Amino acid sequence: MSDASPSPTPLGRVYAALLFQVLISAGTYLAAKRAMEELSPATTILWRFLISGAMFVLLLLVTPGPKLPPRSEWRKTLWLGLLAGPVNQLLFFTGLARTPAAHGALLYAMTPLGVYVTSLIQGQERSSARAVAGIVTAFTGVVVLLLGRGLASARGSLMGDLLILGAVVAWVLYTTEGRPFAASHGPIRATAWSMVAATLLMLPIAPFALQPAQVLNASLAAQGSVLYVALLTSVVAYLLWYYALSKAPASKVAIFSNLQPVATALAAWALLGEEPHWELAVGGVLVIVGVRLTQGAKVQPAPSTAPEERPSR
Repeated sequence: MSDASPSPTPLGRVYAALLFQVLISAGTYLAAKRAMEELSPATTILWRFLISGAMFVLLLLVTPGPKLPPRSEWRKTLWLGLLAGPVNQLLFFTGLARTPAAHGALLYAMTPLGVYVTSLIQGQERSSARAVAGIVTAFTGVVVLLLGRGLASARGSLMGDLLILGAVVAWVLYTTEGRPFAASHGPIRATAWSMVAATLLMLPIAPFALQPAQVLNASLAAQGSVLYVALLTSVVAYLLWYYALSKAPASKVAIFSNLQPVATALAAWALLGEEPHWELAVGGVLVIVGVRLTQGAKVQPAPSTAPEERPSR
């Protein structure tokens, strides 16, 4: 079974995949924070990639087709792996250890705007006033929601916020440059190749960060949190993300990241008994309206990139 199809995929299926990805990603902040209560950021990241990298190798072995990227794509694969692994995750986890999760969620809410601007600069998309309105509306909703959850009173270090901002920049580049890569090679191979490359690039820190005794002696909650970010976030969520990128413009995919704070707030209400406030309703509605506006925008690819973005099979 091929992982890329020449026939158009219904957008409803793409949006369903993105909603599932949002649910997984919403728990990533909580799982990462819990793991780092007992393990260092470097140890948490290393084990995350060792486990997810092994899973992607197995996935490549059972997936029909080439197991390695074409030689002409090795540089691109290593670049995507560098963005997804050492750059994005080291900056994100190190920053998250120094600043509240709400700060991280707010900074990541800037991803759709960054993806949209980068796509325009790279010529992957054309400008759309409706898309800009949707991105701004969704970001406003995230700000309202997080202010209601105590963002203003949750003080974090400036360094932590700057590190997460650097992680956001890496994720924006990973998303925009990964779109034509996923469209050409299919979401399974594109994700697996980039994540295996990320794992290989993480190996130099293994002598310093592996800490097997510390990981084995950690609580089940901490170990389960590492498995969560390794299997659900790094495997399932990344596959869903690249699947969506192979079928839809990057800006329409990235806007779904604004739903993560809303999903996290709803999960805290349902699972942790946190009292819902008016900010949840207002912020949630603004985010949903913003997502809907962006999805309804007619974002056309630039003529120079249209052939590259069509699946090659």
